[in-house]
Amino acid sequence: MTFAHDTRDALVSTAALVNTGVEPATLRTLEDLEEFVGQFGYTGARAHDERELAGVIRLRRELHRLWELDEEGVVGLVNDLLARHQALPQVVRHEGWWDWHLHAISSEAPLADRIAVESAMAMVDVVRSGELDRLRVCEAEDCDGVIVDLSKNRSRRYCDRGCGNRMAVQAYRSRKTYRG
Repeated sequence: MTFAHDTRDALVSTAALVNTGVEPATLRTLEDLEEFVGQFGYTGARAHDERELAGVIRLRRELHRLWELDEEGVVGLVNDLLARHQALPQVVRHEGWWDWHLHAISSEAPLADRIAVESAMAMVDVVRSGELDRLRVCEAEDCDGVIVDLSKNRSRRYCDRGCGNRMAVQAYRSRKTYRG
């Protein structure tokens, strides 16, 4: 299944946001938030204050539930997010940044609200496509990070927090030790 570019980007940024809460947490300061927003190209109004940071951090836990719930639960959470934030889908384009894509909330809404609605809209596509199994938890034993597996063969096993490399090194060392 190939998702539209805005759906893919929203799924990846949602997983990244959730993973900023996995210990050791990496989204704790305004500077961390600035880096996150810049990395994922969020547009619209910004407060650049502690309240904005606190809102995004609160949202992070709620979005983590998308990886924990069954399909009915995901649909309930998505519908709740869209209703709570009064989503009204519109097709928009940002000069020099994005081609046509969906926005479902005003660009003047608080950052956490915009992230919530973008994440919910992406999940609408995931649910409608029957692709909820693309949302998984990292297979590294000591990691609770989340994954959006966008690979064709659905083979992604580890999150973006370095677990894949760490597990490969661990397997290599185990093989070397076993051989003597």
